[in-house]
Amino acid sequence: MGKESMGFMNWIKSGEVNKRLCIITFMLIPLTLLIVFTYIPFGTMIGYSFFDMKYIGEREFVGLQNYIEVFTRKDCFQALKLSLYYFVASFIQLGLALYFASILSFKTKAGGVFKGFMFFPYLVCGIAVGFIFKFFYTRGFVLDTVLQWCGFQLDNLPYWLRDTRINNISVAATSVWRYMGQNMVLFIGAIMSVDGELYEAAAIDGANGWKKFRYIIFPSIKTIIVLNMILSITGSLSVFEPPYVITGGNFGTGTYFVIMNQLAHESQKVGLASAMAVVLLILIMIATAIQKWVERYFLGVGDQEAIRTVRKRQKRLAAEGKGGTR
Repeated sequence: MGKESMGFMNWIKSGEVNKRLCIITFMLIPLTLLIVFTYIPFGTMIGYSFFDMKYIGEREFVGLQNYIEVFTRKDCFQALKLSLYYFVASFIQLGLALYFASILSFKTKAGGVFKGFMFFPYLVCGIAVGFIFKFFYTRGFVLDTVLQWCGFQLDNLPYWLRDTRINNISVAATSVWRYMGQNMVLFIGAIMSVDGELYEAAAIDGANGWKKFRYIIFPSIKTIIVLNMILSITGSLSVFEPPYVITGGNFGTGTYFVIMNQLAHESQKVGLASAMAVVLLILIMIATAIQKWVERYFLGVGDQEAIRTVRKRQKRLAAEGKGGTR
């Protein structure tokens, strides 16, 4: 018995076991918190999505009726379509961020000042950003005043937050202003990690700025580009603060999260709001899977070549082989 105890103690004191015990100990509390406050509530919410219920009171099992209602209710489906405005805005935001990052990554006069000004909006609270743009777009305030200085007549200007032809574009523009600086800083960090000798060699060969970007910068930071795309596009599906603060979701600006909030807290349709949340998760997973496929097909992953490039090379080699046999 003593030998068995000594063997167990030696096994416990071994370096490999201590390492595993240390890993498990440090993971135990975060995993417990994650399970208790994320996975269990999410599983409960999935259960709620099959019931017609309020926060307090009786529950009636309705099966998939809530999910059907998500796609048949006018306000829910309209909110899904509004995501397209923020989807387009996310690409504009990424394009501008990449453009400014490509310029400011190299020695530029007052480059540090420009970086600070562009990154500052990201540091501002989202609620504060909403209030800033609420007054910015209000009739006769900042934007209208500036446009009048440029020669426009106030009567000819639209109501930026009430005109349904333009109000969603106005609100989506706030996301571009707020998040462009964050993406720019990420791009700058990735660009500055590229080996400087590549730029020197390109300069010796006479490469201009566009060729340096196309053949050096873009291939070197494509992983960061795809990461920012995933974050921006998934974020465009779950926009809440700008329309909630600026318009309150009125005049056709209620995004998916705003409508979900109204159904859950104002109308007390907890089951329907839960179904909307589950649908949103599925949409985000589908969007992420599509992006990952696009990344593998067009850009490649890690050291692997893009599938499109490999197929083109295979077709070319096959054509050359057929030509050689003739």
